[in-house]
Amino acid sequence: MMKLFYFLLLLPFYAVSQNNSTGSEIANTFINSLDSVQKRKTVFSFDEMSRYDWHYVPASSIVRQGIAVRELDSVQKQTIYKLLKTYLSSNGYTKAQDIMNTEYLLKELEPNSKGRIPENYFVAFYGNPGKDKTWGWKFSGHHLALNYTIVNNQLAFAPFFFGVYPAVRTNGEGKEKNLFKEEEELGFKLVNALTQEQKLKAIFRLEAFADIVTKTSPKVVPFDTAGIMAKDLTLEQKHVLNQLIITYLSRMPTKIAQLRMKRIISEDFNEIKFGWAGSTKPGEPHYYRIQGKTFLIELDNSQNNANHVHTVWRDFDGDYGMDLIKEHYKNSSHHHK
Repeated sequence: MMKLFYFLLLLPFYAVSQNNSTGSEIANTFINSLDSVQKRKTVFSFDEMSRYDWHYVPASSIVRQGIAVRELDSVQKQTIYKLLKTYLSSNGYTKAQDIMNTEYLLKELEPNSKGRIPENYFVAFYGNPGKDKTWGWKFSGHHLALNYTIVNNQLAFAPFFFGVYPAVRTNGEGKEKNLFKEEEELGFKLVNALTQEQKLKAIFRLEAFADIVTKTSPKVVPFDTAGIMAKDLTLEQKHVLNQLIITYLSRMPTKIAQLRMKRIISEDFNEIKFGWAGSTKPGEPHYYRIQGKTFLIELDNSQNNANHVHTVWRDFDGDYGMDLIKEHYKNSSHHHK
């Protein structure tokens, strides 16, 4: 078992480990800085059902709950960015910034499109970060949807969506920039390392999907068709699968990524499958999924001549902290008996 995920635990992450009490302090600072009008837009009860609503289309297409970054003053903006830094790794935060800044480029490509500004992203809080044992917050806009739930100081981070269009672009110096380079290259490396016999198991559809299959469902369940089992891969192929999972985990803070890795090692090992749909040539529409017992990763790159990437991490029982909340109420009821 350890052969497959041994070096998941050895991977050096780039973020400084943060605990959730730091996050709640920053969240409190932000909430306390809001005036009464801003607060009404931003803070809701924990059981408010819109906590389960999330979207990755432009904010001008679907109304978001919460306050837009553009409505904040400079100090409030800095506090929100500090909060994001606490709940993402440094490379996760950089990727999130790159995604938001892509709105400048889209403004040039689509001058008539409303709301193409990097500050058209929304933040909302559910519950009281200072007092409540269960609270949450989300940050979302075009191609970015971060949903955090904190239960007894434990953090759940899914649904966790990152996307971008255009994925590959040329910067001012004429250099090519690809925001999802690792996710793409490692996916192609793995599928193209498979033997013909392995490909028959892994490639379950010849045409890519038009988008991630789970879309914005509030709850997801495991797919029946998921691909080749990890135990049917060679050691070298398992190594690439490891690297691919690590690429997604490395967007999260160190502490959370390590906890999640340990859970993958203990719970998911025999269940992990890698599945592919579409072309196995870069630059052509493609899709892949990595499915374990507890989690699902999807990447789709089929729109705009396969230059438009959507990626998501879902937890089958842990989206919106459902498993943590269940455990919390179970323990609370035992405590009160």
